[in-house]
Amino acid sequence: MSRIGKKPVPLPQGVSASISGQSVEVKGPKGTRSFHATDDVTLTLEDGSVKVTPRGTSKRARQQWGMVRSQVENLVTGVTVGFKKELEIQGVGYRAAMAGNVLKLSLGYSHDVNFEVPDGVTVATPKQTEITVEGIDQQLVGQVAANIREWRKPEPYKGKGIRYKGEFVFRKEGKKK
Repeated sequence: MSRIGKKPVPLPQGVSASISGQSVEVKGPKGTRSFHATDDVTLTLEDGSVKVTPRGTSKRARQQWGMVRSQVENLVTGVTVGFKKELEIQGVGYRAAMAGNVLKLSLGYSHDVNFEVPDGVTVATPKQTEITVEGIDQQLVGQVAANIREWRKPEPYKGKGIRYKGEFVFRKEGKKK
C-alpha cells in the first residue's frame, strides 16, 4: 500500500480543482496548471481535496498511484507558492545580467552566452553572481536551471562555474611537484 498515494491532496484557500476523466486542472493565485493521469488510477474530488486511488492491484497501478498523487500535489504547490531554483556563479570575471528576455552570461569564453528564457519561467539576477529561476511548473524551472548550469559546470580543481545554491563540489588536489 502506497504511503504517499493514500493521503489526499488538500486544496488550500483560493485554489480550485476540476476533474474531467483522467485530467486534473488546478487554478490558483499564480495561474492554472493541468495534468493528465494514466488509466491505472482514479481521480476523485472529495470535500476540498483530490483523492487518488489505484484501479486494481497490478504493479503498474501501484507505481502510478503514488506518482500521480505527487504530480497533483506539485500542481497545487505551483499555483499557490510556485517553485524556485537559485544558482551561484563562482570564478574571476564570471557574471550574469538580464537584458529583456535574454540572460547574458560571461563565463570565460571568447564570447558572451545569450540564454533565451522560455515562457512560463522568470529569471532574475539580484547580484552579478546570482541567478534566480522561478515559475509554477516544477519540471520547467528545474530544466531551465539545469540548462543554465550546463554552460559552465563547476570544476573540481578551483571550483569555478555555475552551481546550485548550497551544492557541494568535490575538490581535487592539483599535480604534485
